[in-house]
Amino acid sequence: MTLIKSISGIRGTIGGKPGEGLNPLDIVKFTAAYASFIRENEINSGKIVVGRDARISGEMVDSVVTGTLLGMGFDVVNIGLASTPTTELAVTMENAAGGIILTASHNPVQWNALKLLNSKGEFMNAEQGQKILEIAEHEDFCFSEVHHIGKLRHDDSYGQKHIESILALPLVNVDAIKAAGFNVAIDCVNSVGGIVIPALLDALGVQQVEKLYCEPTGQFPHNPEPLPEHLSEISKVLKQGKADVGFVVDPDVDRLAVVCENGEMFGEEYTLVAVADYVLKHTPGNTVSNLSSTRALRDVTQRYGMEYAAAAVGEVNVVEKMKITGAVIGGEGNGGVIYPESHYGRDALVGIALFLSHLAESKQKVSELRAGYPPYFISKQKIELTPNVNVDAILEAVKQHYSEYDINDVDGVKIDFPDRWVHLRKSNTEPIIRIYAEASTMTAAEETGNQMIEYIKKVKN
Repeated sequence: MTLIKSISGIRGTIGGKPGEGLNPLDIVKFTAAYASFIRENEINSGKIVVGRDARISGEMVDSVVTGTLLGMGFDVVNIGLASTPTTELAVTMENAAGGIILTASHNPVQWNALKLLNSKGEFMNAEQGQKILEIAEHEDFCFSEVHHIGKLRHDDSYGQKHIESILALPLVNVDAIKAAGFNVAIDCVNSVGGIVIPALLDALGVQQVEKLYCEPTGQFPHNPEPLPEHLSEISKVLKQGKADVGFVVDPDVDRLAVVCENGEMFGEEYTLVAVADYVLKHTPGNTVSNLSSTRALRDVTQRYGMEYAAAAVGEVNVVEKMKITGAVIGGEGNGGVIYPESHYGRDALVGIALFLSHLAESKQKVSELRAGYPPYFISKQKIELTPNVNVDAILEAVKQHYSEYDINDVDGVKIDFPDRWVHLRKSNTEPIIRIYAEASTMTAAEETGNQMIEYIKKVKN
């Protein structure tokens, strides 16, 4: 059994003894700590939104979280089965003090998690998350007396409200999408995407939808992370000529992968690139992604005469950098699109609406659209070290050795060479350095990573 407590929330495998897995006792303690923090730090109403994905453990976790919040004196708006971005929007629409999303994102079925939101419907920052961990560790919270227990309200209307907010976005061209007469294939991995994405496509005027795994049972038919090796079935549908484009989401619908009409992967890294291309075409402005995302976003941004900035890995860091730079679009290379005109959170529904608008206006096939972007390939490697190795010293040595190049050390060490880059990040839980490298071919990317591994081996000795 596994239980991981971090500044972004608590996640783990279901079951086990207290402190060993994600069980009711740990859920109560962490939820109460969050509620205590919210009471001390948020000025909005004494109300918290709770939404969940379709995991098998969802009802159990939901009951414990909701009961704990009521016991802490908060009113709860339980929006039921809902995507992560839907829950984020519900917090602001309800003028709530915060929100909890019950989802382990792309992790397998035995996992679940509590993701914590502030009153803006955005994830907690590192300082806030650390404070919640301390409150939980010391059990520094107090439950309400009987006359001050919170009230519970169920509201399952927020999926539709989310869709309506997307339709109202100026860049979502519903008329062009309807006129294009698209046939769309979707794989929603038997989670909440199976509820909201068909409804979105219908509202956008998509003529025909080929549905794969749209029953929200929580029984994932394949590994739920939307990576190419897990998407053979939807690829087959596209190869058979049954659709113009394919969309795949993870269980909580904040990541979007696209499949071309010929069954080839558009590339998860290029979801944001394509959407940014469309947004920048209509709205001049800056862009942001994290340090481990493709250089193609920078290239497309500069094509429009705008500025690109890189943030530390993690959605909260990307959002912070977007606000600082006034970015009109941003996100992460894992298929996470953040469009501030809607809200500051990764949102696959917004991504689908903007991508289809782009596709309809371009009058191209998906494969032709993809061919218009710079071709890059990312290699992901790691080097395992012994516990006594000083990882920080190794990263500092790498930084000094390559000091003649453009270096960003806001999150590990990223070296920008003229024709490629490499990003080194240490693990917070084990003696590992993760090495991401990007170049114009996969061979060149892998060679860049291997060269860095060889240099690290020399330095550590």
